[in-house]
Amino acid sequence: MASEGGFFSAVWETIKTIFWALLIAGIFRTIFFQPFWIPSGSMKDTLLIGDFLFVNKMTYGYSYASCPSVRLQRFGINIDAQDICGFLDGDNTRILGGEPERGDVVVFRHPATGQDYIKRLVGLPGDTVQMIDGVLQINGAPVELEDDGVFVETYERQGPEGRPPRCENGAVGPGADCEKSRQIETLPGGTSHHILNIGTYRGADDTGVFHVPEGHYFMMGDNRDNSLDSRFPVTAGGVGFVPYENLIGRADRIMFSSAGRSMLFFWTWRSDRYFKAIE
Repeated sequence: MASEGGFFSAVWETIKTIFWALLIAGIFRTIFFQPFWIPSGSMKDTLLIGDFLFVNKMTYGYSYASCPSVRLQRFGINIDAQDICGFLDGDNTRILGGEPERGDVVVFRHPATGQDYIKRLVGLPGDTVQMIDGVLQINGAPVELEDDGVFVETYERQGPEGRPPRCENGAVGPGADCEKSRQIETLPGGTSHHILNIGTYRGADDTGVFHVPEGHYFMMGDNRDNSLDSRFPVTAGGVGFVPYENLIGRADRIMFSSAGRSMLFFWTWRSDRYFKAIE
């Protein structure tokens, strides 16, 4: 009987250890940092498919969107952040709120689908934003642009979604060089970062004038011709204007990076991107 009691005691201790570990991890993720894996190429070349980073939640304070969503489709688990913290929703405010700055790379909750997105904040409340001939205009003035050569990557299926990149140098075959024009864009306030363009792709290079409402933000991907962002309404698959309460946190640094379809493919790890600051 003593050995049986010892067995159940050991099992109970293991259960308690797992419980407290999950509780601490949940609190850590909710309050401090949230892991985020880059699934698409909309932020190239600032962020590449397979970059892994932690999102700083303390920067902007907390709202219902700060609660983690738990989605494990294989096990039929789909617990949304709103299911946990929906009582905080509805007033577009935050607890211990901090104001985001133009140029921040932000993870936010999609206003319609609830999925987590990552884009660059280019338009603040009260701004006007427009694209003219592929150049971002903020409050009626074009941003500063400087040519910075060509971004080259291999034309192949990338990441878990298996999508090939778009190329400026036309249709290329598997394994060939896929090129995009690269520029340095400087936003009002002085933040500079790379953007990519495909000269022949005009999907959202010319738009009307967007008036950013109070309490909302205008987000764009750095890979300008491959990003569904605030230039597109939610009804067209974009994100529209993003409410203040939907911000989750700021992305500051890449922790790990893998170019393969799985992080287990160690030969595809990109060690030159480990702990790289996000500009």
